[in-house]
Amino acid sequence: MAVTPIHRQDNQPVYVLHTYPFKETSLVVELFTRDFGRVAAVAKGARRPRSAMRGMLQSFQPLLGAWSGKVELKNLHSLEWGEGLLLLQGEALICGFYLNELLLRLLPREDEHAALFDFYGETLRVLAKGGELAPTLRRFELKMLQEMGYAVPLEQDETETAVSAERVYFYVAERGACRSGRLDDQQNGVQLSGKTLLDMAKDEYTDSMTLQQSKQLMRHLLAHYLGDKPLHTRQLLIDLQGL
Repeated sequence: MAVTPIHRQDNQPVYVLHTYPFKETSLVVELFTRDFGRVAAVAKGARRPRSAMRGMLQSFQPLLGAWSGKVELKNLHSLEWGEGLLLLQGEALICGFYLNELLLRLLPREDEHAALFDFYGETLRVLAKGGELAPTLRRFELKMLQEMGYAVPLEQDETETAVSAERVYFYVAERGACRSGRLDDQQNGVQLSGKTLLDMAKDEYTDSMTLQQSKQLMRHLLAHYLGDKPLHTRQLLIDLQGL
C-alpha cells in the first residue's frame, strides 16, 4: 500500500501566479491556493518539451493541485483543470497580470485568505467577460488590503466622526481621512471628497470623480505598503489608459 507523504495536499483549488526556472529542467511555481495562501512548489521536469505539467502552468485558470513537503519550497505533483476555463485578452490580460503581481508582492507565503481567493476568481471572471476595467481593479485593490488586515476606513474620519459627502478630506495611509488640512497631511495624503469615500464604501463607481479619486487613493495606499520598488504592470496600465 502506498504511503501518503507527510503534509501532502491533494485536489486543492489553485491559480498559477508566476513561474521561473529552477535548475536545468524544472520550474518554481508560485501558486495562490484557497486554503493555504501563497505556496511555492517545484514542478520537476516542467521545462522539458514532453512534460505533462508544462501545458497546465497557465495563469488565470482555475486548477486543482497536489503537492507535498515540510519546507517552504514544496514539491508539485500534479495539476488538473478546474471548472470554467477563462480567456483574458488585451487590456484585461494586463489587468490580470497586475492582480498577480499585487498578490506576489503583498501576500505572505502560506497565509490563508480564502475570501480573497474567491474574490480573485470572481474578478478574473469579470475581466474575461469584458467588465469595466477601472472599477474592477479598484474593487480588488480595496478588497485585498482589507482582507490582509490593512485598515482602509471609508465611512469615518480619523476622529471616528462620520464622513460627510460635502466635505473635502486628505486621506493619509494608516490614519485615514483627515479634516484638518495641515501642511503635512496635504503633503503626505491624497485630497478627495467625502462622496468618493462613501461611494467606495457602497461599491459604487459610476461617478467620474469617484473613479478618478479612488484611483489616486488606491495608488497612494499601495505605494505606501509596497515600498520603493514599483510594480511593473502598474506602469503598463498607466501607459494604456491611466488605469
